[in-house]
Amino acid sequence: MALCRRLARRAPALTGKCRPLGPSLSSRPFTSRALKPLSALQKSYESSVTVRQLRAFSQLPARCNRTQEAPNAQAYLDSGVIASARDLVDVKKVLVIGSGGLSIGQAGEFDYSGSQALKALKEAGVRSVLINPNIATIQTSHVLADEIYYLPVTPEYVEYVIQKEKPDGIFLSFGGQTALNLGVQMNKKGIFDKYNVKVLGTSVKTLETSEDRDLFARALDEIDIPIAKSIAVSSIDEALDAAEKVGYPIIVRAAYALGGLGSGFANNPEELRDLSARSLTLSPQILVEKSLKGWKEAEYEVVRDASDNCITVCNMENFDPLGVHTGDSIVVSPSQTFSDEEYHMLRSASIKIVRHLGVVGECNVQYALQPDGLDYRVIEVNARLSRSSALASKATGYPLAYTAAKIGLGHTLPELPNAVTKTTTANFEPSLDYIVTKMPRWDLSKFQNVKRDIGSSMKSVGEVMAIGRTFEESFQKACRQVDPKFLGFQGDKFEDLDETLKNPTDRRWLAVGQAMFHEGYSVDKVHELTKIDKWFLYKLQNIVDCTHELEDIGSLFGLKKEVLLKAKKMGFSDKQIAKAVNSTEDEVRARRKGFGIRPWVKKIDTLAAEFPADTNYLYTTYNASSHDVTFDDHGVLVLGSGVYRIGSSVEFDWCAVNATLSLNKLGKKTVMINYNPETYSTDFDVADRLYFEELSYERVMDIYELETASGVVVSVGGQLPQNIALKLQESGKAKVLGTDPHDIDKAEDRHKFSQILDSIGVDQPAWKELTSYEEAQKFANSVGYPVLVRPSYVLSGAAMTVIRSENDLKEKLTAAANVSPDHPVVITQFIEGAQEIDCDGVASNGNLLVHAVSEHVENAGVHSGDATLVLPPHSLDEAIKGRVKAIAEKVAKAWNITGPFNMQIIKETDPEGGEPKLKVIECNLRASRSFPFVSKVLGTNFIDVATKALVGREVPEPVDLMKEKRDYLATKVPQFSWTRLAGADPYLGVEMASTGEMACFGKDLVEAYWASVQSTMNFRLPLPGEGLLFGGDTTADALVQIVKYVQPLGYKFYAANKDVKNLIESSSEATVEVIEFPKEDKRALREVFQKYDIRGVFNLAKYRASSLVDEDYVMRRNAVDFGVPLFLEPKTAVLFAQCMSEKLPKKEGIPSEVRPWSEFIGGRPL
Repeated sequence: MALCRRLARRAPALTGKCRPLGPSLSSRPFTSRALKPLSALQKSYESSVTVRQLRAFSQLPARCNRTQEAPNAQAYLDSGVIASARDLVDVKKVLVIGSGGLSIGQAGEFDYSGSQALKALKEAGVRSVLINPNIATIQTSHVLADEIYYLPVTPEYVEYVIQKEKPDGIFLSFGGQTALNLGVQMNKKGIFDKYNVKVLGTSVKTLETSEDRDLFARALDEIDIPIAKSIAVSSIDEALDAAEKVGYPIIVRAAYALGGLGSGFANNPEELRDLSARSLTLSPQILVEKSLKGWKEAEYEVVRDASDNCITVCNMENFDPLGVHTGDSIVVSPSQTFSDEEYHMLRSASIKIVRHLGVVGECNVQYALQPDGLDYRVIEVNARLSRSSALASKATGYPLAYTAAKIGLGHTLPELPNAVTKTTTANFEPSLDYIVTKMPRWDLSKFQNVKRDIGSSMKSVGEVMAIGRTFEESFQKACRQVDPKFLGFQGDKFEDLDETLKNPTDRRWLAVGQAMFHEGYSVDKVHELTKIDKWFLYKLQNIVDCTHELEDIGSLFGLKKEVLLKAKKMGFSDKQIAKAVNSTEDEVRARRKGFGIRPWVKKIDTLAAEFPADTNYLYTTYNASSHDVTFDDHGVLVLGSGVYRIGSSVEFDWCAVNATLSLNKLGKKTVMINYNPETYSTDFDVADRLYFEELSYERVMDIYELETASGVVVSVGGQLPQNIALKLQESGKAKVLGTDPHDIDKAEDRHKFSQILDSIGVDQPAWKELTSYEEAQKFANSVGYPVLVRPSYVLSGAAMTVIRSENDLKEKLTAAANVSPDHPVVITQFIEGAQEIDCDGVASNGNLLVHAVSEHVENAGVHSGDATLVLPPHSLDEAIKGRVKAIAEKVAKAWNITGPFNMQIIKETDPEGGEPKLKVIECNLRASRSFPFVSKVLGTNFIDVATKALVGREVPEPVDLMKEKRDYLATKVPQFSWTRLAGADPYLGVEMASTGEMACFGKDLVEAYWASVQSTMNFRLPLPGEGLLFGGDTTADALVQIVKYVQPLGYKFYAANKDVKNLIESSSEATVEVIEFPKEDKRALREVFQKYDIRGVFNLAKYRASSLVDEDYVMRRNAVDFGVPLFLEPKTAVLFAQCMSEKLPKKEGIPSEVRPWSEFIGGRPL
């Protein structure tokens, strides 16, 4: 496929050059003409020097037979063909704007692209200053950036940093939509001109044109590029008028929004009224345009430099037709169903658009393409690095972000070498001899009342990328990467299958599987319902047919070599084959190896193996007959974290990358296995070898055996590697570095865990292991409600529930039993009103080397991933810290830990006034979510210490970091993505709900927390004189405390019912107005918010809402939908009110929290 496309790409070049020559064909001109296109292909420009060389070459027929040397970038640059790097931008110090906390629509891909930009600056000898409050990322460490400010990415704070650092350049295109919007705002205020800061790369004017829908439409009109007919409006009435002109069905999009936020489809005026009301709170301008649902969707990644060299690096095609946001679509690259004519039509249009807009750097263009004709429309252009540019970089091996940063510094494409191959220049279009499938991962089941449909607004939290030589192989790998519970392409149970096929949800591909595997739908019928291209469906039918063939064989011994090989070529896993032939994974593996069927290792070299390439970027396939590499490194395997999901995100990528860097420093060769395109760990120059592969037992063992590896690290990639650790050691006989997997099992299994704690005299809440409801009832009555039910082997509290009554118990227990039939359920006494403490540690052979003790602001019962962490702890006395250390030492010894571990401890006050009780509620024998946070706050790289312990080299002496006195502290706060999850109840419980985190430093708790909260995405501070709305639990006094703090500032106070008014007025001098509060009419409610100028909501409910018309639920949900800051937990709400009372009104000058990280921790140890 790729080969055909490549030839097709050359065809126009060749035909264009070979004009019919006269009858006298002299050999000279003909050869020079025929040879020119090849030089044009390599350099896409010509110089008289080259032509002269070619002519000279053609005159000497004897030389023609010699083998031609592969093009070499260095030799080519040295030849002086280009006056190298004439017009570099004169900058000494550049400010890079990061993207802040990870949220849906803006996740780890910006850690990757920002890190690439910093790397490019470092190479160029330009000092870099980074502003990004996301403490979990790789880019916020001094390995990459010279100075780092953990501060909100807002015009106000960025201006303070500019005043302090005096940079002469700024990069806006590496921090997602956050950085882009910030740049546009600051430019309008004239801040860049005021401080003489040059915007590098794409100009702000171009950014505005690509973001402002009206300007964009006009710009494309000038070059006759068709765009979906649309009208920009800024009010609901205008929207309704516009819809009449355009005609229903229509799609609404918001300008300056990320990941389709605020967009949606409307089939009639009623739907449009609600939709436009919601979108207008998120953006000042919305676009009403004709819907092209059902058309194909495609995307081109384009790179252009200031000298107008322009190339398309990658094109991608969506498996799902238009109507599903590209971030929620399955995507393949290169496109599979476009004719050559369609491919080139869109390629030419992309280059035309990018040149016309004047993009300097990287850009992506999204198209809708008519499924049965040559009509197309441009959907949008992102003049910045996006999620798909991270995907394109990983899919092609072309480092887009790095190249864009170099272009921003003034380099041109022909003078940059291709960083991956090191043998060609960057001025080329990659060719692929494989196919890539990207599949999104959603976590919608974690939220109550959330709408499961997927449409024009993105809801997925992460994505996977699978590489194969056939669509079937690539697609099945992707299914397993999304969640190990899937064996490959498969079905699932649906209440109304046809409905799900027609109106996509997050389980769409499973619905297609169900229809084809179990309901006998034909390709035509599935196409009719889903509008998915038949080419894809026929490929999926091949998988279905092969599965049925295996099922017909029905036994392991009936499995012949040909059939087994055919299945492996289609991407079947051993486990999947075993299920079909009623056998086990180990037996199928043994039989496969007996037949000599093993995967082949192939390189991603960007050149489809046409030129020799020096790359370590690998994948495995059964559709090959030779290896591209030799295996003589015997390196250490580092297992990455896989797909980002709620509970396992960029912080584990930080751990995996740091473990790899530490191993390299210790002189070990490293092999990284990971399949997440958004990550820094899957960059081609982090590990000595990178396998873009599944983290399954089968694949890890394949690679372990091929590489004859010297060990495998399972403790830095979160829960996925932990789950296969025991099997790697027992069945695979692999050498697992660090804590013995049998000991890991003793910590994961609640029963064994509790017995060991009892034996070492460490306290824990009362608990019992259960298999029946009667036992549970008895236990709950003996310890008293509430109780906590949890299964074993979970990450981030999946299926954990707090139960407050007997009825509740009956209903919930049946649910938890479904979660893990192999493991019984554990029920624990739930301690209310207790403080929670986090302890992260590293041990070597059972001896504690370093540890950190952080405290939660919220009471126990809020998941530690959603809690606010304070380090060093500000309210724990030395005695408590000493007791926590003693527990950590006992635990390290009992489990004989080598490597990282983490504990959660509850501090329960003694009602008799004795010393508080410390009870351990959880222990993970792996790196935890808070490792980057504690490492960066304490200035000691915990993963570096852990890695040394794992390999037993240069192990440092134990130090007590908590004894040192520090004159600063940091607070880590969660980033939620409620806005994206329509209908979900914003409420904190034992299930984790946040998608990211930020942390800021300060001299005290108020200063650090003040900055941290403002770092959350799109946070707008309620200013004195505006309205605050109160609601929630009237039995506690938190609301009264909040009012006492903020009353002197002159806010107006409102409540939705009398109880709240009476509570506040009876205990303070404030007056509270009870306002009308329509619960079922969103539009009326929005008008209420506008009428009273409500700019902050404090809703402190005690329990989750039981219905959709619950007043507190409506208040919380609509605060989120209307973009109003919501405080929903008592302790943090009171703390923020205290911050407001101390920090408002704002004082003149640069606030004291604006200091670089190196100044807080005293140097650059990380």
